[in-house]
Amino acid sequence: MEITSFVVSGRDRAKLYGDYATYRTQLSNRIHNLRQKLGVATKPRAKYTSKPLITSENIKSNHEFVHLLLLTAERAWANAMSMREIHSTEQKGITGSTRSHIISRLHKSTIYANHLFQILKDQAATGAQDEDVLEARAYAAALSGAKAFEKQSWEACVSSYSEARIIYSALVTAKRSDVFKDLLSDPVDLSIRYGAYQLRMPRTVAIPTIARKFFPKGDLELVKQVEKLDPDVLNDRPTKTQTETSDNEAIPKTIAWRSRKVDLEDAAIAAALGAVDSAVKKLTESLGSSDNLLPNDKAAAYDDVLISSQDAVDATKHAIDELVSEGVGQGDKRIQSLQITRTAVSYKMISWRIGRNRVLVGERDGAVFESSLSNNPKKKSLKSLKEESTGKKLAHLREKAVLYDAILQSLESIKELPGVAADAAFLDELEAKRGYFSALKCLTIARSHALLSNPKNALALLTRASEKCNVAHKYLSSSTDTSNGTPPNLSISPSEVQFLKDLLEGEVQRHRALVELFNLNSGPDQAQENVATRPLVEQLHEYPSKVVNLSNLVTYPPKLEPVPVKPLFFDAAWNYIEYPGREVEKLTENIPEVVAPLNKRVEQTAQQKKGWFGFGR
Repeated sequence: MEITSFVVSGRDRAKLYGDYATYRTQLSNRIHNLRQKLGVATKPRAKYTSKPLITSENIKSNHEFVHLLLLTAERAWANAMSMREIHSTEQKGITGSTRSHIISRLHKSTIYANHLFQILKDQAATGAQDEDVLEARAYAAALSGAKAFEKQSWEACVSSYSEARIIYSALVTAKRSDVFKDLLSDPVDLSIRYGAYQLRMPRTVAIPTIARKFFPKGDLELVKQVEKLDPDVLNDRPTKTQTETSDNEAIPKTIAWRSRKVDLEDAAIAAALGAVDSAVKKLTESLGSSDNLLPNDKAAAYDDVLISSQDAVDATKHAIDELVSEGVGQGDKRIQSLQITRTAVSYKMISWRIGRNRVLVGERDGAVFESSLSNNPKKKSLKSLKEESTGKKLAHLREKAVLYDAILQSLESIKELPGVAADAAFLDELEAKRGYFSALKCLTIARSHALLSNPKNALALLTRASEKCNVAHKYLSSSTDTSNGTPPNLSISPSEVQFLKDLLEGEVQRHRALVELFNLNSGPDQAQENVATRPLVEQLHEYPSKVVNLSNLVTYPPKLEPVPVKPLFFDAAWNYIEYPGREVEKLTENIPEVVAPLNKRVEQTAQQKKGWFGFGR
């Protein structure tokens, strides 16, 4: 019958289109259409009659009656959530009358959900399976927990949500579906944690432990059905093999960062770190199982580690936010311990992210040049027949440069973690690692210039890379970082730095020879053309790439050339120096005396002219 997936899919679609009010409208339309399809809708212009209760015979004849009950319960739940969403933004919050209305809507939804559960219990009459009955019971328990949450009955809330959590956990083990995991994360686990907080339970108690404590173990039939799906769901110490137990329950109690070591008081953080450790073990096994894995396959194996690490970071941040919301100051011991934990787990996450990029760049962190043909075993046989084009080689090098940029950005983000800026030794270590990856980036760009026949640019970049590598070698050659037996991460071994240093020294010497050959092959004619025809005094700001022509120091005899000067408008001596052209002003003073007789002559000639266009008649 897929009760849970039907409910979750409807809620997910509602989130895409709008809020809970939109979801309620959609549910009303779906209920009306479904009633018409089942033949139980009120006919047009007919007198309203109360709907008959749905029985087990109806469900046996058509499973759509199960959906009708679910839609009706969801409509009441959506109505309650819509009111809660609207009034939660007001200053007064949810008042007494509004809360009573919300509780009444949730009560109505629990009535329909419990009615569905009671009908499905008669499996012989309805044809329902054990999983369908458990899903209906978990759905009804979740709605009962929401109603108790609004009523602020915290013990009833935790009991109802604990029942739903145990059932969903058993269904996850049986069906391997992510739908149940989504419901566990929100709202089941969050409501259990908040209810336990209101019951004054310590935060160190894990949510699964709280759920087992409040689960109704007196219902033997329910216990039997749940243990049938997962025998260990109600056991504090699962009866598994020793290897499985060591993998799943090796939860750390402390965490170390540099010279400090703090206890993990939050159970969620400890569980997340335990998941990280198990994911790292799986990563080590997957990378060590085969040496012929492609870089993309190796990088894909890091996904579980990165997800688990991100969960640990989120759990730490959530714990800090909870303490801050309670008014705990930054000087409190708990806040200080969580800040150290946050720095440690964030550093591990960034370290694994850098390790994933190091795997993608290729062998020896990309220091060994490999084309895409050599990375693909299917195309290795074609390498001898057809060499890879220069464009593809440049694209491959460009991808490497992007990965090095991502690594350098990740190193910069480490400096922003709490407490890192005050650790001078750690900052020196980060700078040394930054120099190592910067040298690799310069080496990659130099190879692209070498492919484009620019040996001078390649030599300059290789020289820069060698300088950065030498600085990193001074610090990392005596470091204790070892990468033997562990997947690549931020740790850089002295052998890796020494390999890059030797490689760069050889590349610098080789490109010096190439540049010398390039200069010799340029020819004497081109060398003479490169000798500056302009005098040397005009090229002092340019570094001479060829021979300096000392016979052409200045231009002699000098030529007349325009020289930029200040405009006359800004010349303070304008009123005191006779410049050429100033005589025009004196001439203009005598112009009226000369112009007067001329005007008289023009008037006389104008009087003599008559007729059209000056022609006489």
